[in-house]
Amino acid sequence: MNSMIVAGALLAVLSGLMNGSFTLPMRFLGRWEWENVWALFIIVSCLLMPAAIVTAMAPRSWGILVHAPAEALWIAVLTGFAWGFGAILFGQSVGAIGISLANTLVLAISSALGSLLPILLLAPGKLLAPGGRRILGGVTVELAGIALCGWAGRMREHAAGAGAERGGMVGHARPMGVALLMATGSGALSAVFNIGFSLARPISEFGRAAGLSRFSSTNLIWLVMLAAGSVANLGFCVFLFRRNRSLTKLAQPGRLRFYSLSTLMALLWGGSIFAYGASAPRLGTLGTSIGWPLSLAVGLLLANVIGIGLGEWRHAPARARSWMYSGIGILLVAIVLLSRAGS
Repeated sequence: MNSMIVAGALLAVLSGLMNGSFTLPMRFLGRWEWENVWALFIIVSCLLMPAAIVTAMAPRSWGILVHAPAEALWIAVLTGFAWGFGAILFGQSVGAIGISLANTLVLAISSALGSLLPILLLAPGKLLAPGGRRILGGVTVELAGIALCGWAGRMREHAAGAGAERGGMVGHARPMGVALLMATGSGALSAVFNIGFSLARPISEFGRAAGLSRFSSTNLIWLVMLAAGSVANLGFCVFLFRRNRSLTKLAQPGRLRFYSLSTLMALLWGGSIFAYGASAPRLGTLGTSIGWPLSLAVGLLLANVIGIGLGEWRHAPARARSWMYSGIGILLVAIVLLSRAGS
């Protein structure tokens, strides 16, 4: 049992490492437009990779999925499609304000809303129960950390100008206020993804009853939701291809390097989802109290280490960096509080 828990915790850490680093290649793709990078990223991470994993792990999953409960399938499709717009907002925010700040804001807002919205929408009567009050307390602490990080970003923007620290980041710089709205929208739609995943559990239960493992039956939900989310993302990319006349950049000289970096992004992000999915069965009831905060904290810290290492805060005032570090510390405390409330 102890070895299973250790393996589950290590998989959760691996998930966090991949999630915290998957946007790093965007720093070296500045010769492409955002839509060139994002279209390839979505095709690999939301379509090809899930299909390959499902086929390799349990080939008969496709036949089982066809006969899964229709209502749960529609829930997975609709919430996955809504999440797709959250993924667009996240990708745009990384291009706008850099890896460190974008990841911090989106992960924190997603964590806060992901803890609060399910109880508000699915069980509002529990909000004043002890568990609900603990969630409210954790969300309050998290909002304080988000405010500090946002203020640090505003100070950096005033000192160096919007996007001055982006380097070769793909995408376009935007004011901090716009980027914060993007992060909020992304976090809210990530919470919708969590709710949809919970409501679509009859798909997984149907797979288990048909003889699939817990991991393979859970992958059925991922497959449907990610495919639905890809529709929103690819639709937006097609719109940008037509507006910016950027589709031809996919054939420009040196494209092998760009294809490789975009694919690496997809493998890291997709791998983070499936690594966490593999950790859950090994952690059992400890998943919410150990696995989730461990993955989230590792991703948050690594994204900031990468951003700082790339010089995203090089020209920011010392006070801005101090506010940022304080905000990250508060967010880590909030993650622990919310995980204890969830358990």
